[in-house]
Order: sequence, then C-alpha cells, then structure tokens
Amino acid sequence: MSLQNLNGLMLPAIEMELKRILSYLEGPRTQVFHDMLAYHMGWKGEGSGKEATGKRIRPMLVLLTYAASYTPTTKTEADAEVWERALPVAACFELIHNFSLVHDDIQDSSDLRRGRLTVWKKWGMPQAINVGDAMFILAHIALLETKDRFPPEKVLHAGSIINEACLALSSGQFMDISYEKRNNLVIEDYWSMIGGKTAALLSACTKVGAVLGGADEPSQESYRSFGHYLGLAFQVQDDYLGIWGDSAQTGKSTESDLVAGKKSLPILYGLAKNGAFARRWAEGPIQANEVGFLSEQLAAEGVKLFTQETSDQLTDLAIQSLRSADPQGEAGEALFELAQILLSRKA
Repeated sequence: MSLQNLNGLMLPAIEMELKRILSYLEGPRTQVFHDMLAYHMGWKGEGSGKEATGKRIRPMLVLLTYAASYTPTTKTEADAEVWERALPVAACFELIHNFSLVHDDIQDSSDLRRGRLTVWKKWGMPQAINVGDAMFILAHIALLETKDRFPPEKVLHAGSIINEACLALSSGQFMDISYEKRNNLVIEDYWSMIGGKTAALLSACTKVGAVLGGADEPSQESYRSFGHYLGLAFQVQDDYLGIWGDSAQTGKSTESDLVAGKKSLPILYGLAKNGAFARRWAEGPIQANEVGFLSEQLAAEGVKLFTQETSDQLTDLAIQSLRSADPQGEAGEALFELAQILLSRKA
C-alpha cells in the first residue's frame, strides 16, 4: 500500500506547509482576514476538520510526480524524504485550486461548500473576492520560495506552466458561465470547457512535478498527458454520477444536474441524439418529478453507455500515459494507486 504509506507522510506535511504560507497574513490588522482563508481551507469555524479540508489531490500529485521522477545522487539522499523540497510548489497548486473555488462559489451563487457556508455567504462578496485574490497571490509567493531549492531556470519553467494553467482555468470558467445561456452547444464545446476548468490544473501539477524532478522532455510530456486525461476522465465520471450515481454515496442529489440544466457530457450527447429527451429539453426547465423518467430515457437512447465508455477510454489513456512516463519507486506505485482510486470512484 504505497499510497497509504505516503499519504500518512505527505498529507500532514502539506497541511503544515499551507498553514505556514497563510501565516503571512497573521498580524494585528489582518488576523480576521487570515481566519477567513483558514475557514475556507477547513481549519477554523463550525464544521472544520477532515471533511471540510478536501482531499488535497493536486498537492499529492505534485509530490508523487516529483518523487517518482527524481533520481537520487547519493545514498543519503536516496534515504531522505526528497519530496519535502517540493512542498511549497504543492502548496502553490492547492492555493490556486482554492482561489478558484472561492470565486466559483460567488459566480455560481453557491451557499454551501463541503456542507459549510461559503466564504461569500458568511462574509459577503467583496471580502470573498479579496480572500480568493489573497490565495492566488500567496500561491505565487510559495512558488518563488523555491528559488533556493531548485535551479532558477526550473522555477521559471514551473511558473510559466502554472500561469498558462491559470489562464486556461479562467477561460474554462468563462465558457462554463457563458454556456448557461446558450442552447446551440455541441460536444466539442464541452471538451474545450473541461479542458480548461478541470484538466488544465491537474496536467500542470504532473508536468511541474516532472520538471522539478529532472525528468527528460518525453517523460515530462507523458506526465502532462497523464494529468490531462486524468482530469478529463474525472469530470466525465462526475457527470455520469450526477445523473446515474447513488445519492447515498455521492452526497449529491441526482436531480441537480438535470433540474439545473447543466451542460454536462450526457446532456449534450442526449440533445445531439435529437430524440425524446431532446424534445422534452426544448420545452423548458426540467422538474424534479421528471428526473427518474428522463434519466431512464437517456439510458434508453444510449447516453448512459456512451458516457461510461467515454470515461473508460479516457481512463485507459491516463494509465497508458503514466506507464509511458515510467514513474519509479514507491511514489511511482502510489501514482498508479491514486489514479485507480480517482477513476473508479462511486462518489
């Protein structure tokens, strides 16, 4: 159980590093501001704790990829926890992810995240925007702290990858919001959106880990492809669970995607079939009492099978890319384990 062993070491270290970075805001005039960020990260306030922090998938991907692509130069180094060098970069990615969540909650008017009031609902939109901005800035401060740990050209390369991913992330969110009012979307529009909104940051995690770990360019590209397909497969599986998942396992009502009119892969594919589902969709918003029938209708039109097969194909591409990268050691084994867990989840 390589992943279990490394989780036990890496996750506490990630939390300590994140808290260290957020301590830049601890002070007599900014303590409340710090506490707002700490609340969103799941450390403070009502409902704080493990369930409120999230899974920390992105920083784990950074550390595991770095360790799996790094070649020790001495016996002492081989026995050390070399992944600790990359902790500021891991924190950078988690802070960028959380900056996007704080802003998403505002843009989506979401009252809850992980069962707790969102930052904007608790402190208002102006301060929530400020919280998200601070996380983005702290992420880049964390990255620049590595200038004494890695060659400058590698840090600069990592920064370039991260900034490109942030631009793709914002572009994906733009598409997501703009798609809400469009009725002429096709499946290609969906791939463009999730390529930015979901896959860009994950592929940056794995490529930056490989760059800092010293992997050659073909291996860097394989790691990047692994993160890219991992992100796509994860989102498609999420779309599948949003209609046909077990609510008791997912913690999310299967009514929500259809009732909210979400432009997910199964819905867009169902519209492209131009059958009974598409005709009902054209009549206006879906009501909660119609969800069971319409999910069955989508399955009858081949949408359920198409969505699952698409998820399986993307999963295969992710695993093939990881094999091509040839990750080494316990961290390499853990990467395969983590991928299988993420891509076979039921919640």
